[in-house]
Amino acid sequence: MLPRDIDPVTFEVVRNALDTVVDEMALTILRTAYSGIVKDAMDFSTGFCTREGESIAMGVTIVFHVGSFPQAVRSILTKFTGRIYPGDIYIMNDPYTSGGIHLPDVYVIKPVFAEEELQGFSCTVAHQTDIGGIVPGSNSTNSREIYQEGLRIPTTKLYDRGQPNETMFDLLATNVRVPDHVLGDIRSQIAAANMGDRQYLKLVDRYGTSMVQQYTNALLHYSEQLVRNEIAGLPDGTYDFTHYIDGDNIDTGDVKIQVRMTVEGESMHVDFNGTSPQVKAGINSPMNFTESSVWGGVRQVMDVNIPNSSGSHHPITVTAPEASVVNPVNPAPCGARGIVGYRIMEAVFGCLAQIVPDRVPADGEGGNTIISIGGYDLDHRPFTYVDLFAGSRGGRPNGDGPQGASHPGGNSSNTPVEIAEVESPVRIEEYGILPDTGGPGKYRASQSIVRRVRLLENEAILQLRSDKRRNRAYGLNGGKSGDPSWNIVNPGRDDEYVVSPMGVTTMKQGDVIHHVLASGGGWGDPLDRDPLLVLEDVMEERLTIEYVRKEYGVVINEESMAVDEVATSTLRADRRAVSN
Repeated sequence: MLPRDIDPVTFEVVRNALDTVVDEMALTILRTAYSGIVKDAMDFSTGFCTREGESIAMGVTIVFHVGSFPQAVRSILTKFTGRIYPGDIYIMNDPYTSGGIHLPDVYVIKPVFAEEELQGFSCTVAHQTDIGGIVPGSNSTNSREIYQEGLRIPTTKLYDRGQPNETMFDLLATNVRVPDHVLGDIRSQIAAANMGDRQYLKLVDRYGTSMVQQYTNALLHYSEQLVRNEIAGLPDGTYDFTHYIDGDNIDTGDVKIQVRMTVEGESMHVDFNGTSPQVKAGINSPMNFTESSVWGGVRQVMDVNIPNSSGSHHPITVTAPEASVVNPVNPAPCGARGIVGYRIMEAVFGCLAQIVPDRVPADGEGGNTIISIGGYDLDHRPFTYVDLFAGSRGGRPNGDGPQGASHPGGNSSNTPVEIAEVESPVRIEEYGILPDTGGPGKYRASQSIVRRVRLLENEAILQLRSDKRRNRAYGLNGGKSGDPSWNIVNPGRDDEYVVSPMGVTTMKQGDVIHHVLASGGGWGDPLDRDPLLVLEDVMEERLTIEYVRKEYGVVINEESMAVDEVATSTLRADRRAVSN
C-alpha cells in the first residue's frame, strides 16, 4: 500500500515522531495553562499541518477541534500570501473570516521554516474562559447574532518576525473579563506552538526537508487509502437518520438534524438537506465544525490504527444547505455550537447503526453540560466559573455504557471539585451518580450524573448549556431511551424554579444550581439482561429492587438479596407474551 520508494520502517518512525510532536505540544499546554477549562477540563487541541494546510498529525485531545485546523491554516495562506516569515505567530477565532469554530476557541498557529523555506504549521486551539459578549464565559445560548458573543479576531499576526503585536495583546486584555487567565492561556498556546516548531525541526535535521515532505505525503496517501478500504467493506446504500435538540429558548422550537449517508464503493457522502435553518440562538455550527463532527463520527467505527491526518477525510464528503444550523452565514451566533456538533455525530452514529450494528453503541448523554457562573465580587473584580462535565454513555453491543467517559466528540475531562472551589466563589455540594437512571437494555447505559453548585459571591449570571430533557437519548436494538436532564435552581426551597435546558438566569448569594445530566440509552432488550448483572447493580446501589422489577423483569428477594429465578422467569415470560 505504501509507494515503492518509501521504506516502511522509516515511515513508521516519521509517523510516530509526528504524533509525538503534537502530543508534546498538548502536554505543554496542559502544564502551563492558567484556566481550569484548559488545564483541568482539557478543552484544547494541537496539530501539525503541511505548508499546503493538510493535517499530518493531531494531538490526543478534542475530536471536534482537529478537523478544523486545515481551514484555519488556509486562512493564513490566503490572507498573508508572500508575507509569511520566520518568527511569525498568527491568532484567529472568527467563524466567518478565519476558519474559526466559535469565538471562545482561539487558534494560535506558527509557521515552521527550515532552509529558509516554509515547511508547515504548528497549530493550537484552546477554549478561553472568556472572550467577552453578553454572558460571562461567552457561551450564550440566547445570543441572537454573533456580535453579542464577544471579540471577533480575524486572521492576524500575534508576532511579526519574532516581535509581539502589542496592540493585539491590549485588545484581548481590554475585551475579556478575566485577562490574566486568557492571556495566560494564550501564552501557553504560544509555548506549545514553539515546542512544535522545535520538535519538527529535529525531525528535519535527521532526515532533511525533502525526505520529510516525501514521507508526510505518503502518510496522507496511506491514511486515505486505509479509509477507502474500510468504506469499501461497508454495504452500498443510502441511510437516513433524524435527531433533535430541545428548542425551549428558540423562537422556531426544536432543532432538527437530518442526515443522509450514502455509501458507494470506497467513498461516502453525508448530506444535511432537511436540517433546520440557522436559528437566532447561539448554537449554529460553522461548516468546518460540522465536517469535523462527521469525520470524527465515521472514524469511530474504523480501525483505530489509521493515522490521524487529512488524508482520512478525503473519501468522506459533506454537504449542507447554506444558512442552515449546520452551515450558517453571518451574523448567525455560534457560541454554544458544540451542542449541534454532538447531535451531528450522534445522527451519524444513527446511520452507522443501520450499516454496522455490531460496532455502534446506543446514544449517550449528549456531550458536556456547560455551567457558566460569572459576575463581580464586592471589590468589582470579575470572576468566571466555567464547568464542563459529562459521562453517561449509552449501552454498547458488547457491554454496559462506561461511567464517567466523555462523549467521543469531546474527549474532555470533568473539572475537579477542589480546583473549582479554589479558583471561583462557588461550593460544589453534590457530585455523584443518580440511582435508577440509565437507559435499560441487555447492556444498560451508565447512570446520570448530578452536580450541585452554590454561589458564594453577592450575585452572578448563570448560563446553562444542556439538552435531552424532551428529546431523550435513543436506545438501539430494543434498548430503551435514556433519562432526561434537569436544571433546578434552589431545589426544595420556596423559591425553587426550573431552568430550560439552554437558558440564562441570575443568581444571588446562597443560590444553588442543581443539574442532572441526561443518561444514555440502552442496547438490546432489557428482558435479555443477565439477572446476575441486574443483582450486581442493585448491590452497588445503582438501581433499586423496585426499579429492576419494573424495567428488567428481575425479581430480587429483599431478605436474602438473591435473584428469585422462578419468579423472574415467570415475570419475563408474561412481559414477552404481552409485547408480542
